[in-house]
Amino acid sequence: MNGPVLDLRGVVKVFGTNRVLRGVDLAIGEHRVVALIGGSGSGKSTLLRCASLLETVDDGQVLLDGEDITDPRVDADRVRQRMGVVFQAYNLFPHLSVLDNVTLAPTVVHGRSRADAREEAHALLDRIGLADKAGEFPDRLSGGQQQRVAIVRALAVRPRVLLLDEITSALDPELVGEVLGVVREVAAQGMTILMATHEMGFARQVADVVAFLHDGVVLESGPPDQVLGDPVQPRTRQFLARVIDAGRL
Repeated sequence: MNGPVLDLRGVVKVFGTNRVLRGVDLAIGEHRVVALIGGSGSGKSTLLRCASLLETVDDGQVLLDGEDITDPRVDADRVRQRMGVVFQAYNLFPHLSVLDNVTLAPTVVHGRSRADAREEAHALLDRIGLADKAGEFPDRLSGGQQQRVAIVRALAVRPRVLLLDEITSALDPELVGEVLGVVREVAAQGMTILMATHEMGFARQVADVVAFLHDGVVLESGPPDQVLGDPVQPRTRQFLARVIDAGRL
C-alpha cells in the first residue's frame, strides 16, 4: 500500500452536548508507530474507539487501507477482523485458558484450523515468555502477564493495525516494563501501531510520530524528539511540564 494503513480525516464525535473530538486528522503509515499523548479527557480513548468502529463517528472519515470504513454500508464486523485492539482492562475470558483465549478469534472468526491457531499461539506465547502459562486461567496470572496475553490475542488475528489504549495504566509500576517490552518487540518487527500512552519515555524511544491531542484536536504532531523535546505549541509545553513534574519524562 502506498497510502497510510489507517487514515483519520476530520473525525468528530459528540456525546450529548460534549464535543469530544472536533475534527481529528491523523494518518498512520505502514510499519509506523504513532503515539497519542494528552491529558485526561483530551479524547485519546474516544479516538481509538472511533478508529476501531466501537463508537460511531458523527462526522469525518476513517479509512483502512484506503477503504472508508465509516461508510454505513460497510460491515463493521468484517473491518474489526483486520484490527487488533487492546484496552486498559485485559478483557480476557475468565473461563478459558490462556491458549483458548488466544486461539478463539483465529478459529471462530477467521476460520483457521485449530491446529494452525494453536501452533501460532504457542509461538507467540513463547516469544513473550509465557509459553509455560498456556494452560493457566487468567486469574492465575499477574496483571502484567494478563496484559501480555491480551496483546498476543490481538496479534493472533494477524491485524493490519494494532490499537493500544493506555495498556499500562492499570498496572503496578513494576509490571509496566514487561508489557512495554512486548510492544517494543512487536514494533521492531514492523507492526503498524496507534497507541495512546502516558509513558513519555517509551513514546520517545519507540514511536515514529508523537501526536499531542488537546481539546479534541491534534494540536501538534511530529518526531518524538521534536514534540517531546522542543514542542512548538505553548499548550504542549505546559502539558509536558506537568508530565516532567510527575516523573514520567
